[in-house]
Amino acid sequence: MTEDREDRDREDRAEPEETAGEETAAPRRPRPSTEGVGSQLPAELTDLAAAVRAIERGERPAVPAKSAGPARPAVSRPAAAPSPAPAPAAVARPALPAQLSGDAVAAARTVLAAGGAPESLAEAAVAALGERAGEALREDPWQILALAGIRVEQADGFAKTLLGGEGGPGDERRVRALVVWLLERAAERGHTALEWGTLGAALGQNGVADAEETLKAAVADGLVLVFHVPDESAGARAAADDEDEEAPVRLLLGLDRYALAEESLADGLSRLLNTFDADGSQDWEGAAGAAPSPSAAALVRAAAGSGLVAHMGAEAARTEPAALVAAARSLGLRAWAVTATEDGRRRLAGAVDAEATATLAGLLSGHEGPGRDEDGALALDLLAVLDAPQLDVETAATLVESVPDGARLVLSGDPAVLWSPGPGRVFADLLAAKVCPQVASRTPDPGPVGELVSGIGFGELAEVDAPGKEVVIVPVRDAGEAVHRTVQLVADSVPRVIGVPPEHTQVITPGHGGAAGTRALNAALKERLNPGPGRFGGFDPGDRIVHAPAAGTAVPGTVVSADAQGLRLDCGGTPVVVAPDAVPAEVRHGWAVTAHQAAGRRWPAAVVVLPGDAAQALTRAWVYTAFSRGERHLSVVQGVEQALPRVVAEVPARDRTTRLRDILREQAAAAAAE
Repeated sequence: MTEDREDRDREDRAEPEETAGEETAAPRRPRPSTEGVGSQLPAELTDLAAAVRAIERGERPAVPAKSAGPARPAVSRPAAAPSPAPAPAAVARPALPAQLSGDAVAAARTVLAAGGAPESLAEAAVAALGERAGEALREDPWQILALAGIRVEQADGFAKTLLGGEGGPGDERRVRALVVWLLERAAERGHTALEWGTLGAALGQNGVADAEETLKAAVADGLVLVFHVPDESAGARAAADDEDEEAPVRLLLGLDRYALAEESLADGLSRLLNTFDADGSQDWEGAAGAAPSPSAAALVRAAAGSGLVAHMGAEAARTEPAALVAAARSLGLRAWAVTATEDGRRRLAGAVDAEATATLAGLLSGHEGPGRDEDGALALDLLAVLDAPQLDVETAATLVESVPDGARLVLSGDPAVLWSPGPGRVFADLLAAKVCPQVASRTPDPGPVGELVSGIGFGELAEVDAPGKEVVIVPVRDAGEAVHRTVQLVADSVPRVIGVPPEHTQVITPGHGGAAGTRALNAALKERLNPGPGRFGGFDPGDRIVHAPAAGTAVPGTVVSADAQGLRLDCGGTPVVVAPDAVPAEVRHGWAVTAHQAAGRRWPAAVVVLPGDAAQALTRAWVYTAFSRGERHLSVVQGVEQALPRVVAEVPARDRTTRLRDILREQAAAAAAE
């Protein structure tokens, strides 16, 4: 009944009917004022706007609504951890949480079976819906949509079986579940909120007869939150030029979970700006003078005077935040550099003391980094976060909340790469808000690959001089030829001509499915490079894999062996054991990956596969990210022909609907007015 996990990867799907996140019972803060907004909305929304304004004034609305609740309390920091815990020697699949009792799982299994759903979903149902999952599903079968991978038609079939003739397209339980499900799906594609009209249209496509009334009821019941944000489209800007017209706005709908995350993140960033005080006791100017490059010196000076700094640069520019951390440590400060991946951490070697580096996951878990002080904040004075574009809004909020008052936070990254796999566009929104100093690196990436990628970042796909075959374009006619030539490149041409062995060459393609997706490519590469019967759940010792224990996490590794405990992997030197029943969901072959899985990592050589049917999935950000993964060599197996330069020139990125930029601007304006 559930979709294949790989099919749910965003790069294996066409752009959606917009969709998004998970309903929670998180407390809410007051929404931005809606005064003066009603006249800008369609007539059918005037009553809704009036109700929202009444709530904000503390009055009783004509129609009960819960979209503006009590003020949000401060987010609590994690409990103090005086010293980091040692990394485990092996990572096993976690046991079923204690609260998932056998009785609850058995009850859920009974209801699932009665509705024709796989009984194997019982544990997931109890984890998502609680101990009363069985009762909840019997009373409201559409709550099964809260389980990962369930499609609407599957939920409808489940409900019809349980309810008989009572359930239909207009059932109130169904439409409420659909609103949340659509917002959850949108979050999978990066949105933290959706336009009113977009969500209404998606409801209509799923058989909801009166989407407008459904959305009004969802807002009134507190199922979703409503936001009014400035409309900065070309038409809206033209209308704003008329002094007699009120400023145009956009009406967005979102879930508590992502609203809280964006607002908490904005509060945390503002806190760092407002609590910072340069005491002048450190010789920052001397440190800037000793910096290895003018761009590094500029970053040192910016960090000397602000609690929050944004730093932009490509791969070669990673040395600049590393130089900042080294300079800060030389001044006696507790400074750390954090990367998204272990590979990124290794690439800092030589630029900063290894003891001053950590991965983001290791830092937040306490296995790496400085540990926490008695207040639960990270015990540091300066934190430089590399790969900042990979931060989703919830991870960023957790990270920023952990940075103590008065400390410096530097968010650094390449703004041209793909945004995070999770919801939000944190780094892009921070840059657009312009609320803190920004330093743009002038350090170019070297060589023909660097020259090619730099041009792509500016929207130009130009030929580059590659006398050592650093860049090779391989035209193909169809997907079958693309797979054949890819295997030939990895197994023969790149090792023979470039000197890079197959285990250090990474294949990157737009999606998992299709005749030249990761599945097809991995099957062909395994047959050539590590043939075997796949006796361990489809895997053999020596297979390259990707371990994905959670959504948005993809760690490369190699199969070592298998036994009764599970599949044993080596993930960058860390032993991992994946339980047998988790292997199908968590492990896939890794000779070929998607660009999102490759982001934050580099290999000596990369082979990027662009079959003819991939054009619709491509953006400039995708091409930039994929092409920049190879350090010494890039081969492009090209079947999209003239679509590639068009995409690079005209399709920068898939848009995401978020609120962080507007919240930051609003806070900055309020602070300036005080």
